Amino acid sequence: MTDGRSASGVPALPGWRVIVSDVGRLWASREAPFPLAAEEAGALRTVDGDDAAELAAAVAEQEHRAKEVS
Repeated sequence: MTDGRSASGVPALPGWRVIVSDVGRLWASREAPFPLAAEEAGALRTVDGDDAAELAAAVAEQEHRAKEVS
């Protein structure tokens, strides 16, 4: 698919596992931990969002935080 979603309609976020709660909220958990320095700088390994766009933005923010300290 080209719209950034998997066949199940869940957003595809490479390196992150996406979970849909029983009430439809989206969560993403990074498959590999961030380096310790990134975690200490505030990079979170698990984030959530109301929809796919919000979740993708939350993931991008965490990846950006991690890159700032590497």
